[in-house]
Amino acid sequence: MEHVVIIGNGISGVTVARHIRKNSDKKITIISGETDYFFSRTALMYIYMGHMKFEHTQPYENSFWKKNKIELKKGFVETIDTDTKTLQFAEGDSLQYDTLVLATGSKPNKFGWPGQDLKGVQGLYSKQDLDTLEENAPNNKACNRAVIVGGGLIGIEMAEMLNSRSIPVTFLVRENSFWNGVLPEGESAMINRHIKNHHIDLRLSTNLKEIKSDENGRVKSIVIAETDEEIACNVVGLTAGVSPNIAFLKTSNIETGRGILVNRKLETNIPNVYAIGDCAEQREGGIGERRPIEAVWYTGRMMGEALAQTICGNPTEYKPAHWFNSAKFLDIEYQTYGWVFSKPRENEAHFHWKHEDDTKCITVCYNTVDNTFLGINTFGIRMRHEVFDRWLTEKRDIDFVMQHLAQANFDPEFYKHFEKEILLAYTNKLQTA
Repeated sequence: MEHVVIIGNGISGVTVARHIRKNSDKKITIISGETDYFFSRTALMYIYMGHMKFEHTQPYENSFWKKNKIELKKGFVETIDTDTKTLQFAEGDSLQYDTLVLATGSKPNKFGWPGQDLKGVQGLYSKQDLDTLEENAPNNKACNRAVIVGGGLIGIEMAEMLNSRSIPVTFLVRENSFWNGVLPEGESAMINRHIKNHHIDLRLSTNLKEIKSDENGRVKSIVIAETDEEIACNVVGLTAGVSPNIAFLKTSNIETGRGILVNRKLETNIPNVYAIGDCAEQREGGIGERRPIEAVWYTGRMMGEALAQTICGNPTEYKPAHWFNSAKFLDIEYQTYGWVFSKPRENEAHFHWKHEDDTKCITVCYNTVDNTFLGINTFGIRMRHEVFDRWLTEKRDIDFVMQHLAQANFDPEFYKHFEKEILLAYTNKLQTA
């Protein structure tokens, strides 16, 4: 019987296992050194904030795996010998495979800062990171201040987590406005104000120079590069992005770039070895406007579904639909559908509307030649994915989208009073353009 071994029990690895089981009776083993069972990584922050327990983040009962004949192995893979199809574990044992799926996810970036490996310095990606944060910052007596380095989605999550326990936070962002490489100017400026309104010490255009140690090898302060200002702290969160978790492949003959190089069928250069999720890099470049590496949970799930078809004898390319993502900036929900770049590109324009309470806004991107709707960002107003997905597929124009915005509201009863205001602002812009 063919033995399919999957390294990684995140959304990508578990999805491919589930779909292989739906379509075959192959032997399946999932390997993880992180946790015994699959859990929702995006829910980790809510454990620290007291909204749920760890077991609440597990989508399946523990009996699910045995019932579905999916074997689980706890361990860290140290080396892969693709000639003998053997995995060697750090614990000393080994495992044979016929088909191998690499779904090893990401790891927090480190940029060689002095002191970055001190006690009290950590990322926020794994269950172990959450446990470490619980030790490092159980309350505001044990942690008088935390410094977060890096202004992306993980950084804002960590800031919210620490803020929930009344731990003072200094937030170092190298850009001159929060996440302005992704967000248009009006949105980024609104989030700057929102962060500061939560009493978080946001430092824009600010870089980390070094992390200083006390006599016990633990962080005691950080130094800012631009001013040499020293800020005393007990915890430093390194949240300057993530990169594929592939260091263990350095002795293998599996080709890598920034990630594990794959084609559209998610095949590596080695027969019967595949890569999916955060660790996979499209050899041919991104699909459409997409990047070659996509560290987003739902794309990992889609890769897992496509690869399961291939492994079960129905070769299938990974073909993602329209770009979508969602996140939360403290208590402001964010969604994006299609493409809204931080600055309009050639033959593009943005329409931006912001509510007077400074916690809700939208930015719509459209083609100035034919008025085709290209994408929308929404803050503080929850929208329906399937509606925007359909409008993007139908290539609707911007006028249609603005006039039918009520159809996209997730909860029209609650949000209906915004649509007239948005449409009026859009109409006024057209009349004055």
